[in-house]
Amino acid sequence: MFTKAQFVESLKEKLPEVFPTKASADKAFDAFCEILAKGILSDEGVRLPNVGSFSIAKRAARTGRNPQTGAAIQIPAKKVVKFSTSKSLKERLN
Repeated sequence: MFTKAQFVESLKEKLPEVFPTKASADKAFDAFCEILAKGILSDEGVRLPNVGSFSIAKRAARTGRNPQTGAAIQIPAKKVVKFSTSKSLKERLN
């Protein structure tokens, strides 16, 4: 899996004129993540061309099973982040 450190290093290597140091690339990555989180938490979601879109989906409450005992348990409703890949990324994968 691609780690943050590897991503920051790749960003610095790809754009040395924009990110002359690893620290500057790290700050840009942190800012990107913060902006992405704010956008996902908004009702609009975030769409990144050639990558995909992030949105919030609601999961209904449901009954589950404890795998050790088999007893029924109630799983509460919650919100989850949903990611859908873009058409161009899907085509590049296949």
